[in-house]
Amino acid sequence: MTIATFVLALGALTSPVDPFIGTEGGGHVFPGAVYPFGMVQLSPDTQTRHFKESYAWAAGYQYNDPTILGFSHTHFSGAGHSDLGDVLVVPISGDVRLEPGDADKPLSGYRSRFSHDTEQAQPGYYAVTLSDYGVRAELTATARVGLHRYTFPAGSPAHVLVDLRSVIYDYPGKVLWSRIRVRPDGTVTGYRETRGWAPGRQLYFAMRFSSKPTHNEIYNREPKPEYDPAFAPWAKRDDVIFREGRGLLAVFDFGTLPAAQLAVKVAISGVSEANAIANLEAEAPGWDFDAQRAAAAAAWRDALGSLQIEAAEPVRRMLYTSLYHALMAPSVFMDVDGSYRGPDHEIHHADGFTYRSTFSLWDTYRALHPLLTLLRPESDNVDFVRSLVASWQEGPDGVLPVWQFQGQETWTMIGYHAVPVIADNWLKGNQGGAAQTALDAMVASATNPRYAGLDQYMRTGWVAADKEREGASKTLEYAFDDWTLARAASAMGRPDIAKQFDARAGNWRNVFDPRTGFVRARNSDGKFRDPFDPAAAGYYGDYTEGNAWQYSWYVPQDTAGLIRAMGGNKRFIGKLDALFDSKVDPKSFAAVEDISGLIGYYAHGNEPSHHIGYLYVYAGQPWRTQERLKQIVTTQYQPVPDGLSGNDDLGQMSAWLIFTSLGFYPVTPGSGEYVIGRPFVDRAVLHLPDGKTFSIVAENLADANGYIGSVRLNGQPLSRAFIRHEEIMKGGELRFVMQATPNRSWATDPHSRPYSMSSYQ
Repeated sequence: MTIATFVLALGALTSPVDPFIGTEGGGHVFPGAVYPFGMVQLSPDTQTRHFKESYAWAAGYQYNDPTILGFSHTHFSGAGHSDLGDVLVVPISGDVRLEPGDADKPLSGYRSRFSHDTEQAQPGYYAVTLSDYGVRAELTATARVGLHRYTFPAGSPAHVLVDLRSVIYDYPGKVLWSRIRVRPDGTVTGYRETRGWAPGRQLYFAMRFSSKPTHNEIYNREPKPEYDPAFAPWAKRDDVIFREGRGLLAVFDFGTLPAAQLAVKVAISGVSEANAIANLEAEAPGWDFDAQRAAAAAAWRDALGSLQIEAAEPVRRMLYTSLYHALMAPSVFMDVDGSYRGPDHEIHHADGFTYRSTFSLWDTYRALHPLLTLLRPESDNVDFVRSLVASWQEGPDGVLPVWQFQGQETWTMIGYHAVPVIADNWLKGNQGGAAQTALDAMVASATNPRYAGLDQYMRTGWVAADKEREGASKTLEYAFDDWTLARAASAMGRPDIAKQFDARAGNWRNVFDPRTGFVRARNSDGKFRDPFDPAAAGYYGDYTEGNAWQYSWYVPQDTAGLIRAMGGNKRFIGKLDALFDSKVDPKSFAAVEDISGLIGYYAHGNEPSHHIGYLYVYAGQPWRTQERLKQIVTTQYQPVPDGLSGNDDLGQMSAWLIFTSLGFYPVTPGSGEYVIGRPFVDRAVLHLPDGKTFSIVAENLADANGYIGSVRLNGQPLSRAFIRHEEIMKGGELRFVMQATPNRSWATDPHSRPYSMSSYQ
């Protein structure tokens, strides 16, 4: 089976899913074996690079690479930054080489050449032939266990190499310490601690083989330290059963295997080797690889079955692939006994919920988390809320997670965007615990004076650019987060807190410059920062991965107020058109690799632009949104390995496409509304709790019919440009009638426009 024909059957529905669709030639997604929201994310690694060169290898797998290093058990799907790649396993036939070698020099190391023609990938399963060894490798997974099945050439000696040195996003000294031990029953356990994106991250593993090794050796290839405390007489030998160090790898020899086949299973834990063993025994007690593969496929059938799509084949392939990508994170990071390692590096126990981590919140609060409130059972969203609050309770800094993985904080990106995730879920009924605790967590995060300019923000109403980098962006994002906190506080019966943060939600006005019509950074003396160039962008300037053209639209809680500040509907629309229609040389953003997918200054590859196409609706011209959405969808998404214009960012890019294709989008999480754009599918069915369904139907949909003629909700005309969350959750039907020309009267009245703090003119 080639990559063009990967298929997953969902009952009577055949749903193509192509795990190779990614960015930069597939370098930000991985095509391996993963369970929905699984802790193990098992995949081939084609290269590990020094962190300064690793952007294109953020997920470990780069589609254009000619060789595979081996198969490691932890990955990010679609992150712009990187880490992980834990417990690399390499099946080898014949001679064993202990170093990875050079990809351009075959057989210079343990890496092997491969061909895409031999790859097979489906949700929960991956297979490839390592051509230098003639080994067929197959992978599948449970939530906490990666399962391998290797078929070796008949009569050839079989070996398995385990390399604890191999890491994604590499640099000297990243591995702080590691351990490998062979226990009396043959179980191999160990751990490593890395100083990476999340400093001091500890991960433990347990490994078992279906056949007993005939011999094993454990090596420490670390350069000799200045002080070597190895006094034991066997310390320099490799045929040991226990070794610690910073450069560990092990080789297990199996001789000639019966049926030339070997199964390997690897469980991970953030807590201990003993817990890794317990995870292994609980989730993969036997050796039936095909049964585990079937179980993984069943889990994906259930997960992907929450959304049924009928559309043209390329669109359907992209949407099911997007849904697959959207159901990987926030991932489980808890052992079967409920224990997990928290942000304080201590061991905690989750009581009544599953602890989740991998929160890329600057990205995912916008659309992924709102999508999951529609697609996943209530328990999943409650897990997210309770995990975020637990991390706040256990963390040493008094702030909700910002960008967290495997329980550890990275402090990447800006804002306190766990607040809108909690607030939006709470307002939708996914509450997960005491209101007071959730509110305490949100307020503490929004009032911590040590966090990223909040002291100045609370004093003056803006983040001072001469005191804190990215002050313009931070002011805007803090103001939105404050608005969601106010909404949640009001629902929780705390009008005093709601009033405080509702006032802070208007702080966006403090960085809007009416003279230039752009949001600008402001110094602590109140003056806007000069010189000013709205096209200038860079890392750690006045804006976060963007410029004034891209950030000046970020007032989702008060778009009517922004329209008025920009001079009214006509000027607002003119400026939107200028954003999209400007002639921009992509090379001008070469220093900011995250700014990609350019349409003028609009950058679909980066999240601050994601709501902008919908803003024409707020100015009374929804047909212009319909035009822009077609322009974005057709240029930014393709069913090929480099089919995304930017990092998927843990499902955010995918969630944008899913929402947009259904015909609506959560411009303002926390409002309970989705702004209507236009559909890109003939029909879709959301399978909701309690057996309810919500259908989206697009009559007359065709390339030539890109405009909404009319909309009906449950058979009744819908004249407004938004639909409410509660209306979807009740079940029913949203029916679009599409046509070739704009309907310039539908949903143009100010009363039909989406939520805004300020009233429309």
